[in-house]
Amino acid sequence: MKKLDAYEKGLLTAYEKGQLQSTSPSKADRTKFKAVATATFIKDRRINIRLSSPDLMDIQARALEEGIPYQTFIASVLHKYVSGRLTEKLSNLASRSTPRADKPRSA
Repeated sequence: MKKLDAYEKGLLTAYEKGQLQSTSPSKADRTKFKAVATATFIKDRRINIRLSSPDLMDIQARALEEGIPYQTFIASVLHKYVSGRLTEKLSNLASRSTPRADKPRSA
């Protein structure tokens, strides 16, 4: 078992003494949280995309590691990207070995 730091020891001591009290969100908060969660996960559009076999296999492997279906994994990655919680590191952009198709090569 890993060693507890001072904060964790304090929590454990308080728990063992019965000093911790459970708090629940109010009914209004629960209603608000439920509405936000429902709106976030409504999937009302279908798209079709073509992927290379190696990319799809890699996506399926990553989804398996996460323990979720690969289509759910793809939707999650896209959602994180468009909401700004998933970004490409600048160093990855600089290290691309092939030029982008939308930019002409200079002679």
